[in-house]
Amino acid sequence: MLAAISKGTSTITGLPEGDDVQATHHALEQLGIAIESPEPGKIKVYGQGGKFSQSSDPIDCKNSGTTMRLLSGLLAAQPFSSQLIGDASLSQRPMERIITPLRIMGSTIDAEGKNDRAPILVGGNKNFSPLHDYTLPIASAQLKSALLLAALFAKGTTTIIEPTPTRDHTERLFQAFQLSFNETKIGTSKKFSLTGPQTPQACDISIPGDISSAAFWIVAAAARPESHLQLEDVGLNPTRTGFLQVLKRMGANIKIRGQIRGQSLNLQNLGSDPKIHRLALNSTISGTDPFGEIIVHGSSLTGTTIEGNEIPGLIDELPILAVAGALAQGTSIIRDARELRVKETDRIAALVHNLCAMGVSAFEHPDGLEIKGGSRLQGAPLKSFGDHRIAMAFSIAALFAEGTSTIDDTNCIATSYPGFAAELQRVASNE
Repeated sequence: MLAAISKGTSTITGLPEGDDVQATHHALEQLGIAIESPEPGKIKVYGQGGKFSQSSDPIDCKNSGTTMRLLSGLLAAQPFSSQLIGDASLSQRPMERIITPLRIMGSTIDAEGKNDRAPILVGGNKNFSPLHDYTLPIASAQLKSALLLAALFAKGTTTIIEPTPTRDHTERLFQAFQLSFNETKIGTSKKFSLTGPQTPQACDISIPGDISSAAFWIVAAAARPESHLQLEDVGLNPTRTGFLQVLKRMGANIKIRGQIRGQSLNLQNLGSDPKIHRLALNSTISGTDPFGEIIVHGSSLTGTTIEGNEIPGLIDELPILAVAGALAQGTSIIRDARELRVKETDRIAALVHNLCAMGVSAFEHPDGLEIKGGSRLQGAPLKSFGDHRIAMAFSIAALFAEGTSTIDDTNCIATSYPGFAAELQRVASNE
């Protein structure tokens, strides 16, 4: 998206091939952005300096909430209207969180579905203003990013307050694309100030491996004594490594070796060592994130509690961490994670349903769940609920179960990880 609104041509390598990325690719092409794919995993994006062409057809965001929410921010100041649609799952996800602040900025934006759900009609306004001292009502990197993208088109200074830190990929990319903004810490909060209008400058970006995809294999190895796993070129952004700290708390044997500004570092305490954290935050390696190796030696895990400010940084890893809890000795509790209920499915309900089907004692709470681990998992018919992370999490759980497990509707895995099934087959055949 940033390359599309830049001046010049950007080359992006290491691009994942999941359906969410493809949805963004096609959406930008509908809006008049030329994109070439010279080879697998690499694209060239010919930026138009923030100008789009109106699409004659609705823009289909498929299952991608990131595409719909961030694209709404980009299109909010355009002089024409665009209709953003999605599949049945995306059409049930809350969009009021972006609609309210974009309306305050002067955008003409409406949800055509019930209860502020998609489809969304956005754009067509002539008066677009900055957003002043807007406090995010939830900890959401998608909401923060949508508003920062919108602020690029507003004349004047937008200020956004983030009460709880969330993923900072957008801020890193802003720096790579030479966009100016200020970030101020206020206790545990952050205040972002961005003066527009601004136009990104094209650049070349290399994307490291997705740590959320790696999480499934990390748990599979961590929970099996005497196993060994080495993952290379994985993104080690400190706002994304919280789940590794949780696994270490559970007794996992995980070592991390990173590359930051060309310097090799032993990142045993990534996320807690101030020096390493500062270096990682300032890293310009690959234009985005620090990256490196994750090495896992299997051991016995014990239960833990996951709650509070650590939740936003590992929200996508909670399904596989729930499986880790089932494989651990003792009780694991997940709290303060009500956002799980408005993902691709109600992930709290989905996790409890499948865990119970496998013979695990699991209990649902309004904002999380409780898992009593230590029992041998039993093979069972399982449901994906059309959710890629639920399908992958229970594929890993099935490796530890006695008997055969079947998971329905696994096509959804292509949303984020099209190669998952092949890797799973390779792992299973090597056991």
